[in-house]
Amino acid sequence: MKENTANSTSSTCPIIDRSTLTASLVRDEDRLSFWLRHFGDIPQWLHLESPIFSWLNLLCKDYHGDYWEFYTLSNGGAFIIPSSEGEYMLFNALNGNSATVGHEAAGIIACLITYSHHACRTECDAMTEHYYRLRDYALSHPESNAIMRIID
Repeated sequence: MKENTANSTSSTCPIIDRSTLTASLVRDEDRLSFWLRHFGDIPQWLHLESPIFSWLNLLCKDYHGDYWEFYTLSNGGAFIIPSSEGEYMLFNALNGNSATVGHEAAGIIACLITYSHHACRTECDAMTEHYYRLRDYALSHPESNAIMRIID
């Protein structure tokens, strides 16, 4: 469930009732501090945004760049999505799976893959927590089956 407010919480408690997990759009004036605020304690956090764009480019042959919207999660997580609505036909050559998803699911997928790789590369528990916060949201998403199929 997405809200169009810019509320954020720093809770790191695991989500028990996923139906209460919400995403809130980050206000334009808060975009500049988004990465530092949510990922500033992660080693090499400056290298998170570009790989997200690159992953969507690898997964979707029709993706050619976009303006991205920033979201925070009520469990302390954060993610970004391309602003162009419509269908994104994705194919993950690493697992052979494909799916057609909306723009929110496409962004979630690109973020989850990036977060996973960054957590492994940096061996940072805080990055792993970011992955699981977003995965909790993805599991309650209407396109959760497609999301899991692509990131598997």
